[in-house]
Amino acid sequence: MRSHRQRGAIGGASALAGLLCATLLVTPASTAASATPATNSAATRAHHALPYQNPRLSTETRVADLLSRMTLAEKVGQMTQAERADVAADPGQIAELGLGSVLSGGGSTPAENTPEAWADTVDAFQEQALSTRLGIPLLYGVDSVHGHGNLNGATVFPHNIGLGATRDPKLAERIGHIAAEETRASGPQWTFAPCICVARDDRWGRTYESFGEDPKLAAKMSQMIEGFQGDGGDLDDPDRVLATAKHFAGDGFTTFGTGEGDYTIDQGITQASHAEFERLALTPYVAAIKKHDVGSVMPSFSSVDWTEDGLGNPVKMHAHQELVTGWLKQKQGFDGLVISDWRAIHQIPGTYAEQVATSVNAGVDMFMEPFSGDTVGYPQFIETLIAAVEDGAVPMARIDDAVSRILTAKFDLGLFEKPFTDRRNIDEIGSADHRRVAREAVAKSQVLLTNRRHTLPLSGHDDVYVAGSKADSIGDQAGGWTITWQGNSTHQIPGDTILDGIEAAAHGEVTHSPDASAPIPAGAHGVVVVGEHPYAEGFGDVGGPRWGYDPGEGGVLRPALTMQLSDADTAAIEKVCAAAATCTVLVVSGRPMIIPPELLSQIDALVASWLPGSEGKGVADVLFGRRPFTGKLPVTWPRSVDQEPINIGDSDYDPLFAYGHGLRTGR
Repeated sequence: MRSHRQRGAIGGASALAGLLCATLLVTPASTAASATPATNSAATRAHHALPYQNPRLSTETRVADLLSRMTLAEKVGQMTQAERADVAADPGQIAELGLGSVLSGGGSTPAENTPEAWADTVDAFQEQALSTRLGIPLLYGVDSVHGHGNLNGATVFPHNIGLGATRDPKLAERIGHIAAEETRASGPQWTFAPCICVARDDRWGRTYESFGEDPKLAAKMSQMIEGFQGDGGDLDDPDRVLATAKHFAGDGFTTFGTGEGDYTIDQGITQASHAEFERLALTPYVAAIKKHDVGSVMPSFSSVDWTEDGLGNPVKMHAHQELVTGWLKQKQGFDGLVISDWRAIHQIPGTYAEQVATSVNAGVDMFMEPFSGDTVGYPQFIETLIAAVEDGAVPMARIDDAVSRILTAKFDLGLFEKPFTDRRNIDEIGSADHRRVAREAVAKSQVLLTNRRHTLPLSGHDDVYVAGSKADSIGDQAGGWTITWQGNSTHQIPGDTILDGIEAAAHGEVTHSPDASAPIPAGAHGVVVVGEHPYAEGFGDVGGPRWGYDPGEGGVLRPALTMQLSDADTAAIEKVCAAAATCTVLVVSGRPMIIPPELLSQIDALVASWLPGSEGKGVADVLFGRRPFTGKLPVTWPRSVDQEPINIGDSDYDPLFAYGHGLRTGR
């Protein structure tokens, strides 16, 4: 637990605020308005004239003192998060509105996507926050879901589904620590990760963000939180960030094909009994809160329906007071902050005023309200919430509770003493040491599904024939949430493709022919790398109404997602398996792909490679026996899409490969 965060700080803040005069509005004796990254210490920033400026006092005391000095407008400003692109043209909005936070959404980067440019951008925004009357620092968030993927040059790790295959929580912790170091060295102090969802339907486009289908596995792998935040009072260290457990709760097993309007499997309705919901959806959050003291929680876009007849009364998670306030904050004692998802409150029924009041009263503390092409965004949120408090629709006690949680995070992160980016670790971003850990993770994530004739490991002295659409595509193997929100096959990031890894490991001749049109040398061993195009939420749903359209590519239609191999990849497998000495197929994907029986019978070795990220050499490490295959399936591998959803424990369980399956090689 954080040594300098005391449970009960929220209540203490409210009590002290009630005792102090509400009109005590003293401008602090601070040089925040003229602060620069060079003046990143308490001694040069302030004289500690007021209690909240004094780092020797407890967080509880500092929060209470600062809260007592804040106006309603300043409090509501702290509850508001804008997007980088919305404030970039006019950073003065941060000071004018007293914004508490800014985020970079997927693909939202400075014009020059370098660590230094990121840090400069965050610091420039921070200067605006520090110029305000009370000098409350800004909290900057980003989706470092498999490394700091928005930043070109960051170490890109396997997505969570691959980490679930490793069954190695200590490795997940190491990865979280590296991601935290690279994130904070470039400016942001907050990551919207890890996703501890339980994926129960592989047609869901966010399956790869889940550690797997077993809630116990998700709870086990939530050890990643320790990597992000450290243990105890480490949040103010330059290699730690505030973590976010998401998406609370039930986002991984929404009912497919139900609902109306914009409902898809991604943002659909979870139909479950209270007992089933607690077991499948809530189990990982107990570990995240009780064991790892996660600093923030993000509710899901999805709804929960507990009625027996189904779809009787679905309640959006952002409006679910029973779960957000009752279960999360009161029953579990969660003392961190609850951050809304991207414009998620706009899906709550009612007018915008009703949406705001409902979600605040449900227990959401900070609101991600970018404009995103709409005319309603963060300025309107501030205006609407102030009016709701003045009209009595939202009690002041709820505002004070929310702001106390936000300020606590900022004090714990050390932002009042060191508001600007500590760049001492900036040269470690994408370093060889970090990439070695990523390479290890890739190797441990590979799951050997079949291995007829002891095909694997390959001998390094044999000739190798490499085919398939994913063999030489680092954009495909990195997947979504890499450089852009949805990812792209054409993205180029520092790292090695699977082909690069094979060429480095093999001492024989390596022939590469993506479509297998080049002649296959006699005696060569075939490796065919197939799989999916990159995708993320919404667009990644199989059969969902939104798949195919990607506004990030100018409205270009993407291939429809089916969990089926493409005709070209299937043809490449058939050609290579018919002519090569042995035939190994690697599946690069964010979920299981359907392998028809007639195709499976031709394949000697089948490997689930998941989305390995930037280190394709890790795949080659197990192909050639440098490391053993040790990975186990974190999800059930179906025979057909019609079997979905299929999970361990089903009464009619008949998969192609069962949950936990994985052949071993080596020792």
